[in-house]
Amino acid sequence: MPLFMDIHKNVDKGTTMQDIVDAHNADLEAQAGSDVRYLRWWFNEDAGSIYCLVEAPSAQAAVDIHQQAHGLLPDEIISVEQGFADAMLGPDEQGPAVREDPPGIINADNLFRTIVFTDLQDSTPLVQQLGDDAYVELLKQHDELMRGCLERHKGSHVKHTGDGLMASFASVATAVQCMMDMQRALAEHNEANTAAPLLARMGAAAGEPVSHGEDLFGAAVNLASRLSSHAQPGQIMVAGVVRDLCIGKTFAFNDQGEVTLKGFDEPVRAYEVVWRP
Repeated sequence: MPLFMDIHKNVDKGTTMQDIVDAHNADLEAQAGSDVRYLRWWFNEDAGSIYCLVEAPSAQAAVDIHQQAHGLLPDEIISVEQGFADAMLGPDEQGPAVREDPPGIINADNLFRTIVFTDLQDSTPLVQQLGDDAYVELLKQHDELMRGCLERHKGSHVKHTGDGLMASFASVATAVQCMMDMQRALAEHNEANTAAPLLARMGAAAGEPVSHGEDLFGAAVNLASRLSSHAQPGQIMVAGVVRDLCIGKTFAFNDQGEVTLKGFDEPVRAYEVVWRP
C-alpha cells in the first residue's frame, strides 16, 4: 500500500495538542471500513505545521478521509519511501505510531527526498596556487571524504557539480547528519593540511523532485542548490521543511530569517545547522 505524508501549513495559533489528538481520532473513525490508515502525526508548534503519515491507495483517498472526519485539508501531500517515519523521525510522544510493521515500498518515479548540494570555496585560486596536478589530487581527497560520508549514511550520489556534489536521501535527519559529518571530515582534513584547506558550502531542501534518467529536477533541487550558494564557507543552510521534519532530533538550528534567493519570487526561511562542538 502506498505511503504518503500530508502537510498542514500555517495552522491557527490557538491550535492545541488536544485539538490535533481529537482530529486524529476523528480520522481513525472515518477511515473504518476503508483502505486508508492514518498512522502517525507530528506537530511543530513553533512553525505552525502538522505532518500526518498515512497509508492509502491514493493521495486523494487520504484527503477524502480528512474531509469526512473534520474538513481540515492538507496544503500538500507527497509520496514517501519505506521506513520513512522510523528512519527520519523515530518514536515521537506527540504522534505515537498506530502500527509496528513498516509500510510498503512505493514504486514511483517521484518520491519524497532530501536533496543536498555541496560546493567548494575558491577552487580557482587553489588551482593557481597548487597547479593542476596537485589540485586534482586534492579534489580526489575531497571526493573520497564525501563518498565515505554518503556511504555511511546511505545517501545516493546523484552527480558531480564541478567542485561539489549533489546527493539525495530518503531520510531528512540522515541527510542533516551526513552534512554535519562532511563538514567535520573536512575540518579534520584541514587541520593536517593548513596550506590548502578544503572549505565547503552546503545546502539542503526536501520535497518531491522529478526523476529524469539518473538526475533529479524540481523546486526542492533548485532550493537546495540556492541555499548551498547562499551559505558561507563551512556553513550548512537548510530550508524550513528540513528543520521542521527534524522534530525530536538533537540537531541545533540557527534561524537565519527570510533570505532572498535567485530564481525565487518570495523570500525563503532559512536555517543554519550547527555542526561545530
